[in-house]
Amino acid sequence: MKKLLLIAIAGLFSTVASAADLYVRNAGAGGAYSTVGAAITAASNGDRIIIQPKTNGSAYVENLTINKSLTFVSETNYNRYFIQGTITINPAAGRVVTISSLFSGNFTIYNVIVSGPTVNGRTTINLFNCNLNGVSTNEANVTTNVSGCTVRGGISFSHGRCTGNVAQGIGAYSFATDSVPATTDIEIFGNASSFGVSNQQSNYSFKFYNNFCSGLYVYAMKSGSSNEMINNTVYNPNGGDIAPIYIDVANAQTTGNIAIMNNAVSFVVGQTTTCIQNYGLATVTATYNVFTNAFVTSGTITQSNNSGAVNMNFNNVDYTVTGGNVNAGNPATAYTDLDLTRNDAGHYGGSNSWANYFPIDSGGRPQVNYLVTPRSISSGTLNVTGSGYSK
Repeated sequence: MKKLLLIAIAGLFSTVASAADLYVRNAGAGGAYSTVGAAITAASNGDRIIIQPKTNGSAYVENLTINKSLTFVSETNYNRYFIQGTITINPAAGRVVTISSLFSGNFTIYNVIVSGPTVNGRTTINLFNCNLNGVSTNEANVTTNVSGCTVRGGISFSHGRCTGNVAQGIGAYSFATDSVPATTDIEIFGNASSFGVSNQQSNYSFKFYNNFCSGLYVYAMKSGSSNEMINNTVYNPNGGDIAPIYIDVANAQTTGNIAIMNNAVSFVVGQTTTCIQNYGLATVTATYNVFTNAFVTSGTITQSNNSGAVNMNFNNVDYTVTGGNVNAGNPATAYTDLDLTRNDAGHYGGSNSWANYFPIDSGGRPQVNYLVTPRSISSGTLNVTGSGYSK
C-alpha cells in the first residue's frame, strides 16, 4: 500500500513539473517565440505562455486557435499585451484556458469565441483583466468566467460567473441542453452594462447581484428553478416599450421562482409606465424595491414593501446612486451592508457590494473577483468563499 501511494505521488509531481513557461517577445528577442501562434503550437497542456507587450504599443497581428489547456499572461506587470485578431478556443472535455491582461484593440470583428459545444465533458474559459471587443462563448457544456474586463461589445455565455466587468451587454444565453451539467448557478455580480443584464437559457438558475445596468431581462429559465435579482441599480434614461425589469417566459412555458429585491430603479417613460412586468408562468416576488417612477406592475407579482416616487439621483458615468435608496432595502441581518448597517437598495448594498469589485486599486493591483460572506452565524459550519487574481 505504501509503495503504491509513493508511486502515485511521484506521478503527480512529475506531471506538475512538466508544465513549462514559453515566452513571446517582439521579433523573438532573447530566443523567445516571435508570435503567439508559434508558442501555442510548441506548448503542451498545462503550459503558461508569457507575452511581452511591445514597447511601441503595436500588436501581435494574428488570429489564434487555442486547442490545449493553456494560461496566457503579460510579461510586464500591470501592462496588457495587444493581439489584433480573433481568438478561437476549440472545446474539449477537461480543457481549461485562462487569458489574463489581453488587449484586443478597438476592432469589433475580433472577439474571443468558442468554436462549438464540448462533447463528453466541459470546457472552462477564464478571462481576467482584459480589454476586449466581444465575448461569445454560449455553447453547450462550456463554463466562462469573466472578471475585471472592459468589453466594448457584449458578453454572451452559456454558463459561468461574470463579475466586475464593464460591457455593452451581458447575457446568459443558450438554446442547447448541457449534457454534462455544471454544479453551480449562473452568477452575474457587480458589473456595469449599458444594454442591460439578461437570462435566456434554461439549464441553470441565475443570480443577478449588484449590477449597474439599463435593465434586467428574463426570456427563459430553468423549470422549477429559484432565481434572484438583488441589489441592482437600474437606470434607463431612454424611453422604451418594455419595463426596466421584464420577465417573459411565455414561449418557454416553464415554471420557476424569481425573487426581485433591494433594487434601485429609474427610467424615462416611453411606451410603458410599468416598473416590473411578468408575462408567463414565472412565480415572481418583489420586495423592498425603490423607484423614482410611480410603482406600477403588470402580470402576477407578489408584492410587499416596494416604493415609488422616491427621490434618487443616478449617474451612469460614475455609476452612482444616492438619495432615498439609502437604508431602503430589506432590514434583515442577512442583507446588511459592508458597514453592517441596513441594506442600501442598489448596487452598493449588501455583502456583494459594488465596492468589492471596483475598489481604488492603486494602479491595477490584485482585486477581488468573487466574494460571499455570511452576516450571521447561529450554528453549524462557517463557510467563507472567495477568489481573486493578480493584474
